[in-house]
Amino acid sequence: MKFKNDKVGRNDPCPCGSGKKYKKCCLKNKDMAQDTLKDAYYKRYKIRLKHGKDIEGIRTAGRLVVKTLDMAEKNIQPGITTDDINTLIHDYTIEHHAIPAPLNYKGFPKSMCASVNEVICHGIPGDRVLRDGDIINIDVTSILDGYYADANKTFFVGTPGPDAIKIVRVARESLRAGLSMIKPGNHIGDIGYAIQQYAENQGCSVVREFVGHGLGFEFHEPPQVPHFGQRGEGVALVPGMVFTIEPMINLGQYKLIVLEDQWTAITADGSLSAQFEQTLHVTEDGYESLTPYDLS
Repeated sequence: MKFKNDKVGRNDPCPCGSGKKYKKCCLKNKDMAQDTLKDAYYKRYKIRLKHGKDIEGIRTAGRLVVKTLDMAEKNIQPGITTDDINTLIHDYTIEHHAIPAPLNYKGFPKSMCASVNEVICHGIPGDRVLRDGDIINIDVTSILDGYYADANKTFFVGTPGPDAIKIVRVARESLRAGLSMIKPGNHIGDIGYAIQQYAENQGCSVVREFVGHGLGFEFHEPPQVPHFGQRGEGVALVPGMVFTIEPMINLGQYKLIVLEDQWTAITADGSLSAQFEQTLHVTEDGYESLTPYDLS
């Protein structure tokens, strides 16, 4: 979904309402009262900045999400069904006193998304049996003590072929490219630009219809974070923003089809698709992943 071209440049009026240029105010003044910027970003963009205990709450939920992905990875093998994985993730989440956010979200019937091979995202777990050479994306969002954290990874099933190796590598590196753009003063468009440039230079394509998003207090909050775009466009990044970057990268064309279940999105040309996602917190001088896992 295309985002609004609502940008704050270094020389624009600061969104806090001080009347100063952004570079002379919030971008520079680290001692500025957090509540002033909070109010300005909520009023202008409906973005709820997070600090202190809220970041710690999301961070704690994020640790559980990463542990859940690690548990799922240990069980991925030829012969297991995507519903088997859903059961493992559901039970693990409940055992750790959390709630699986996808379950019954706008009618979604399962506790996680399982997207195999040509499935881009929102695959509904079921009786599909994983086979040697498949790839599968596992997308987990947990609610712990009222805070949401969201992450996903694409895994190999058995021994991968060359196409599987390529698309997983490009998707992983696309996320890394996006992460490199996160710092105060950059814009959301910088993230999408970096991802698009990298993926397309590798001969792959970036899905347009699905984007990253703010979260923490809810499953989906502003801002939207497209994985394509132009430098300098979109909302300016400021400390306290929390959002996901989750580029969906196709080996073929970026066009997609949503199946009759109204959830499962597949590549229109049947090519492989892969994705990696983390929940990120913009800090004073860069970013922190609240769902940290190794991208090497």
